[in-house]
Formats: sequence, C-alpha cells, structure tokens
Amino acid sequence: MPYVPLSWLAEHVEVAPGTTAETLAAALVAVGLEEEQIVPPPVTGPLVVGKVLSLAKETHSNGKTISYCRVDVGEHNDPPGDGAEPADVSSRGIVCGAHNFDVGDHVVVALPGTVLPGPFPIAARKTYGHTSDGMICSAKELGLGEDHSGIIVLERLLGADAVPAPGTDALELLGLGEEVLEINVTPDRGYCFGMRGVAREYAHSTGATFTDPGLPENLPTLPPPATADGFAVELDDDGAPDAGLDRPGCDRFVTRIVRGVDPAAPTPTWMVSRLVQAGMRPISLAVDVTNYVMLDLGQPLHAYDLAALAAPIVVRRAAAGERLTTLDDVERRLDPEDLLITDSPGGARGGRVLGLAGVMGGAATEVSPSTSDVLVEAAHFDPVSVARTARRHRLPSEAAKRFERGVDPRLPAVAAQRVVDLLVAYGGGTADPAVGDVDRTGTPEPVLFDPAAAARLVGVDYPRERVVGILEQIGCTVTTTADPDTATADGAGDTTVQVTPPSWRPDLVGPAHLIEEVARIDGYDEIPSVLPAAPAGRGLTVSQRQRRDIARALAERGFVEVLSYPFIGDVHDRLGLPAEDPRRATLRLVNPLADDAAGMRTSLLDTLLETARRNVSRGNADLAITEVGLVTRPAGIRAAAAPGVDRRPEHHELDALEAAVPDQPRHIAGVLTGRRLPPGLGPVPAAGRLADWADAVDAAKVVAETVGVMLTVRRGETMPWHPGRCAELVAGDVVVGHAGELHPKVISELDLPARTSAFELDLDAVQAVSPAEPIQVDPVSTFPPAKEDVALVVDADVPATDVLAAVTDAAGELAEDVTLFDVYTGSQLGEDKKSLAFALRLRAPDRTLTAQETAAVRERIVEVAGERVGAVLRA
Repeated sequence: MPYVPLSWLAEHVEVAPGTTAETLAAALVAVGLEEEQIVPPPVTGPLVVGKVLSLAKETHSNGKTISYCRVDVGEHNDPPGDGAEPADVSSRGIVCGAHNFDVGDHVVVALPGTVLPGPFPIAARKTYGHTSDGMICSAKELGLGEDHSGIIVLERLLGADAVPAPGTDALELLGLGEEVLEINVTPDRGYCFGMRGVAREYAHSTGATFTDPGLPENLPTLPPPATADGFAVELDDDGAPDAGLDRPGCDRFVTRIVRGVDPAAPTPTWMVSRLVQAGMRPISLAVDVTNYVMLDLGQPLHAYDLAALAAPIVVRRAAAGERLTTLDDVERRLDPEDLLITDSPGGARGGRVLGLAGVMGGAATEVSPSTSDVLVEAAHFDPVSVARTARRHRLPSEAAKRFERGVDPRLPAVAAQRVVDLLVAYGGGTADPAVGDVDRTGTPEPVLFDPAAAARLVGVDYPRERVVGILEQIGCTVTTTADPDTATADGAGDTTVQVTPPSWRPDLVGPAHLIEEVARIDGYDEIPSVLPAAPAGRGLTVSQRQRRDIARALAERGFVEVLSYPFIGDVHDRLGLPAEDPRRATLRLVNPLADDAAGMRTSLLDTLLETARRNVSRGNADLAITEVGLVTRPAGIRAAAAPGVDRRPEHHELDALEAAVPDQPRHIAGVLTGRRLPPGLGPVPAAGRLADWADAVDAAKVVAETVGVMLTVRRGETMPWHPGRCAELVAGDVVVGHAGELHPKVISELDLPARTSAFELDLDAVQAVSPAEPIQVDPVSTFPPAKEDVALVVDADVPATDVLAAVTDAAGELAEDVTLFDVYTGSQLGEDKKSLAFALRLRAPDRTLTAQETAAVRERIVEVAGERVGAVLRA
C-alpha cells in the first residue's frame, strides 16, 4: 500500500499548517482513500548534530581499536572539564568503533533517551574504560540504508556550507521524525500509487492548490523530443489472442541515456529517507532515483547498465523453453504469454531476455557498482498482460502493482526526464542528447453523458453546473453537444455532454463511472440515508421453516452445525467411489482458489468428512457434526455462450444459459465419531457409549420425521459406507439417502476413529414428499397405556425393518409406540434364525384398554407377521 509523508505531499499540493497524519487521513477518506495505518517515526528522542572536538584511538586486549571522542552537541553538552579535550570546552564523551571520520567533522549523535529502529534504546554506559554518553550513528543504525561500515559525516552528505550548528535537531534534518500515513487504494484508483495522485485527491478533498508534477511544463527541464540516434527499440508484439490478450502488450517505450555517472556517488539523504518511509530499501543512486520517481509520479522505470546492452531492444512475447534469471536471483521458466524486454547481442534480433516487461528486470544487465553509463527505460505496458505475468511467476513487484492497475501513458517522457535530472545533479552524469520514444498510444475514448443522470442515480439534486465542474476538476474535458433524440420540434431540448477522461484515469469508460466520481467528489456524506419502507411479505417459506426446524431438532440431539467450502480435489478416490459412480462426475472450475481443489462437491460427505478429520487431528474426537448445503451434479448440462452486456439477452440465450446451469440439490449430512454418551458421574463411572451405525440411522430419521416423513430403512450397499452396516433410506418409493458405519478403508484413508458413522439425505427429495399441510398433533389421551412385549423368531436374513413394519401395521391405531429393543441369536433358536423383541405401548383415546383387547392385538401381530415375513412367536 502507498505511504504518504506530509513533507513529500506538500511538494505537490498546498498542505495547511498544523496538518497531522490523522487530519490527512480524514481528508483522504472523504474522497475514498481508506486509511490503513499511521506509521510512527522510525527514530524518537534527542537525535542531534555533533562536532568532533577530539579523537583518541585505543587498541584493547581483544584486538579491537576504538575511538574515544569528545563531541560538541550544543545545548546538550556536559559541563567543561571532567576529562574533556580541550578541558575548557563543554562536550560529551562517546566511544565509537568506526574510523571514517576525524576531528572537526560534523556527525549525527543519538543522545541517551533516543530510540533507534529495532527498537534500540540508547543510554549512557561504561565500556572500554570510558563512559559513552551517546552514540555516533551510521546510516544503517538510523534505518537510512545498509551501510554499517562508516559514520555519517554531514560535510560529505550535505556539503560544507550546508552543515548546521552543533545541537541542531537531526530528526528534521534527515527526515526521520515524521509520521507516515499508509493508505489502501482500490484497484480502479491506480494513479494513487504515486504521490502525484494522492496530492491530486487531497486537493479534491480540501480545495488546496495542486501543482501537477506530471506535466512537462512543471519540470526544471522540458523533456526533449525523440531523435533519430536514440537507442533503437522495436515493439514486436500484437498481443496473445489465444490467451484472450487481443491488444499489444506495450504501446510506448521511452529511452534516455546518462553518461559518466559516478558509481560511488551516494544517494542524497532526503531521498534515502523518503524511500525508507515508503518501505523500500536503498540500493544505489541509479536504482534509488528510478524508485523515487516511481513513488513520486506513479510511473515505474528501470535502469540498465548501458555497457551490457546491445541494440536494438525488442519487446516481444516469450518463446517456448526460454528462461530468465530475475533480479531476485531466481531462474524462471517463461510462458508464451509473458511479455519480455530483450536485446540483440551478436546481431541476433531479440535474442537475449533482459526482463519481464512491467514486472522485474533480469540480472544480466542490472546496474552494478562499476556502472557509469546508464540507460533509463520508461514504458507503458498493458495492465492485463502484466497482471497475468506477475501472478504466474508470483512476483508482486512495485512496478507490477502499478502497471496492472493502469499507468498514465503520458508519463514516460516526463518520468525519464526526472531521472535524468537527478542522475546529473547527484551522480555527476551528463545527459546524452540521443532520445528514444516509440509512441503508439491513443487518446481516451469520449463518453456521452447526461448530467441529469447523476441526480437520478444517486438521489442527490446535483445542479448541472456542479456535475460539469466536478468532471473538469478531476481532469476530464467536457464539451456540450445537443442530443438529437431529446430535441423538440422547435430545435430546443435537453443537452448531453461529451466527456473525455484524463489519461491517468483508464477506469472512466462509461456514464456510471462518471456518476460515481460526481458522488465521490461532492461527498458521500451528502447522500441521504433513506430507510425504504418494508413491503408486505409472507415471512419464511415452508421449505425455509422446515430447514430451521431440522437444524433445531439435530441441535437438540447434540449435533453441531458446520459450514465447509464446497471445493474438492481427489476426495472421491479416498472415499473409494467406483469408477462408474455418477458422483464422480465433477464440475471443474476454470479459476479455482486452489489448484488441488478445482472441483465442486457432488456429496456433502466430500467436504464434511474433511471437517471431521481436521477436528479429530486437533484432539476433538467426540464429534456429532452436521451440514446443510448444495451439491453440484453436472450430468446433462450443455455449454452456452455468454451474451454481451450491451443488450438484454434473447429468450433462446436465456434458455441456453439455464441449460448450462448444473443441478444443485440441497442435501443434509452428519458425521459421528467417538463417544455418543459421556461417562457417568456416579461412584462407579460407566465408560459411556460409542457412536455407531444406529445413531446415524436415528439422526436421518429425525430429519425426516421433523418434516412429517417416515423413512423406510432397508439394507444397502454403497461407498463410502461399510457393506454390512449400511442402511438405504427410502421415502415413498424414492431412495433419498444412506446411513451407517463408514468403510474401514475410508476411515483409514481419512485418519478417522474406528467405527465412524455418517448419514446423508437428499433434503430436497425428502421435503418433496412431506405433507403440504402442517402436521396435526393428536390430543394426548388421559387414559393409561397398556404395555406389551412380543418376541418373534424369523430367518436371519429378514430385515428388522420389515418385521417392525408388520408389527406396527398389525397393532393398528392402538399402537402409540413400537420399539425394537433386543436382537438375539443362538443355538436355542436353530441355525440361521434370530429373535426380535418389540416393546409396544398401546393406548385408546376414549377408554382404558382391557386385557382381552391387548391380547387380541398380540394375536393379530403374530398372525400378520407370520403371513408377511414368516415369523413365529418365540416360546
């Protein structure tokens, strides 16, 4: 994010006295630039200018040579005497390990109480036999660079005539005592990635006078026109149509040459300070100057070692197999979509790759400590091309951040001239008269705009003059043109205006964008907050109420509702789904959040089991979780072309789009692991009860019964469930889901506890067979119930649900509850036999049942069960 120091901002716009970082943030928020944070000064406390009065070198037993100095720090001096050299001058004694300064030099002194970057607090301390009452600082210790070898000598930094008196505040001198505002810039406001853009927005907010540093007339030296002997550049690119890039990746390329730059020339302190404030590391004068101009104007630049280049420079797309070692010393395999800067060593046109255009340069031609002749590049690259390259190579460079948001195509010549001027001024170089400028840029497209539309869309009564004035204020050119469609018979009529956006606003391409600018500059706080009247409604739908009831019913039984992402990878292999299983047909995303999760789930268990695994891996092993969500079944869909946005789609286009949308039924699923009931609390605690397949079946029944549907449970076999412990759940004549214990291989693959159980239901299918009318609750009978137990012997392969259905039907209306409470097998019953014991609670609404009536129910149960499933009463 951009950093805004007030002192830098004030070079381009009139900043009111007393303005602080907080008031600056408030002004910028008013025009849509959000405050990210206020960065405190890197150095606090008494940092002052000092003059070295004496210097005594001492070599100690550890072999280190130190200098004990007496330093004049003005009003901060100690009293005279006390070992001072000379004794009649007040000063401070400081121990220093550097040796690049001498008596009479002016240095930067951190007095006790100063806090340097780190943080590193300074205090008086005893060392090497002396009391060091402060510290003489290097550039690195102040955060002004990486040079830790030598002390800052102000005569070399500022010039002998510009050195202030001892005791002068060095925080202001070096720009270290200033708060910096960090702002957040939206993608459509890329011009605010330069101080030029932020200053413009501050002027819009406050009405302050703004001087545009991007205009040639505001430069000390006007940019010269291109010359025939300028460094040769060829733009050999028409885009990458196969990748959807249908325009050239570069439409302007400016080159300037500065010769005789002193490789050892230091970057001026004020520039180093601003680079540090902006979060950048000072490197060398040539590199620092290009970075500084980029931060100031918003135009990325690049400096090449001219001696390492061979003309011409060619801008082209990468060829298969090409590689580049970028400035971060990483060798990268290039993609045919990558736009490259190349040169021609040995006459091979476009033969050597110099850098990724608009992203990062290459190591082969970077400015080195011996570079004296510099080629400056200032170009304009296509935002989409740069953005794709930066993401492909994971290189979010400062240049890429600006190019991908759109850079002013009129800036390259101005920015290059600024770099040339700074290299001449601070590096002792000479500007070469040869100038290169390949310019294929066009003018922004005008927008036909009705000023009255702003009031209609925003709801604020903007006068026409106010609308036009705001558009001109942000840099647009507005011309009035009669609209023939609204003209009256006598020639009068409403008028529209033709608005040509400024070159630095590529985002202004339609009337809605212009209206947004009007609302922004006039003030979002001027837009009234009107609460619309709530229309009459019918509340929740039946389906919504049912889903809430289901969630509440499961929560009452200990389930916790979760929400998982619907994106999947190879989960179907881990769940053991057969190759022909329709759930393997997955809709794949073109631009997934993660490469290993590019598909949409076809079952809730695809993602819910991963949620269970993550909980178990973090020690939460006793789980009962549930989720309601959509699954995607892409079978039968047909691809459809996207209609344009310039008109309403035709009916056949809408039908095609509808056919391209996959079926997305709503499912509900649950997973149970570990203990279903915790240990008891009595004197001899029980071990609790582990969750099993029956709990999963019971939970599925709860879901269905909540919406008035009775599930039929029968034996099933489908992955990922255990083949012998899987129940198929049927509503009406439709299979709506499965429940039971998971397959051991699936449990092992997902690292879940043994005997993990799960259920999944097609909730849409369950709700489709639920009663249309609300469930009517029967009155509670005041008569006592009669209890009866019946044990029936059937063949071992007869499903218990079939026997339960026979018992329930035979008991008829008197059966208030029928429960299977015991299953027994043994030699007493005979081979391949089992006994099922049912507990019946019988009750009549109008009388107390007699013994004869309950006996008749028992006999009827034995008779019906014998006819249906071959059951006999157990002796």
